[in-house]
Amino acid sequence: MRGFQSGVSAAVLLVGLMGCVVGGCAASGGAECSVGADCASGVCQSNGRCLPLAEDGGLPPADGAPSGDAASEDAATPDAGPASDAGARDAGGAGCVPNGDGVIRREEVPLMAGLRATFRVATDVTVDMAGEVLPDGRRRWDLSGPLEGDRDVLVDLRDPAGAWYAEDFPEATYVTELSATEELLGVFQVGGSALRLLGVVSPDDGFTRTRLENDPAVDVLAFPLEVGERWTSEPSVSGLALGAITAYSEDYVSEVDAAGELVTPFGTTFEVLRVRTELERTVGLLTTTVRTFAFVSECFGTVATVTSEDDEDQVEFSRAAEVRRLAP
Repeated sequence: MRGFQSGVSAAVLLVGLMGCVVGGCAASGGAECSVGADCASGVCQSNGRCLPLAEDGGLPPADGAPSGDAASEDAATPDAGPASDAGARDAGGAGCVPNGDGVIRREEVPLMAGLRATFRVATDVTVDMAGEVLPDGRRRWDLSGPLEGDRDVLVDLRDPAGAWYAEDFPEATYVTELSATEELLGVFQVGGSALRLLGVVSPDDGFTRTRLENDPAVDVLAFPLEVGERWTSEPSVSGLALGAITAYSEDYVSEVDAAGELVTPFGTTFEVLRVRTELERTVGLLTTTVRTFAFVSECFGTVATVTSEDDEDQVEFSRAAEVRRLAP
């Protein structure tokens, strides 16, 4: 049981911060679009169909989100290479164009079921979380190079309607896998000014099913994001883990601790805010600590995450249990 809980702790932080970030889709038989540029709305959904415009010519609201939260091909930073079908619609127009004001607002991050993106993933690798200090005091992190064991993973944000656990999470906006090595799903809610983790479930019902609920839900991202913002969550976790009754407590402390530039295999230099999260899970008398960095960009959302090994004592650690960064 300890191994299961430890794996979930890292995965919850990882995908909770990155799984909901970049809108895109892959063309398939009968698909009408492959990228946002193929659609009048600027949004190609994961089923290969364009998101239709509302009657007023604008984008319809996503579940649990205000009108305007959708993807667009206009999200690349200026002079940073080609745009993708990623991003969210900004309040000021049909496409999201980063304004570089150092603040990331809720409407500048795509959060809705039906989006997907490719991330390059490596495990148990060396990283540089300190980065390079730029003349203006910001930092630059380069995660574009190859890492041992790299593989590309397609991340889908799926609608939970009709799933075996749907009645237990009526407020859920989407579900997505928690890690590249686990089948467990994180259940997320987009509401108000936060992205919240409601719980963790297994894809299928059965004797060894998992259904863990957070009480209260964990604020994974609390908007608006800007350097110095800090928030906490202290949920009690209970339910079934691999069919066994389980209960434990968690403490999350998150802070936007740095701003700067990030390079990923996607080929774009992103202007980012770095969100540092520390999780302490207590099961009986045993406490495990996991650290995670998420790099969040206007319009694209979270473009990379780096998760530490269990019980890492260095804030800017150099050995990562898992690294994810946006890829073509």
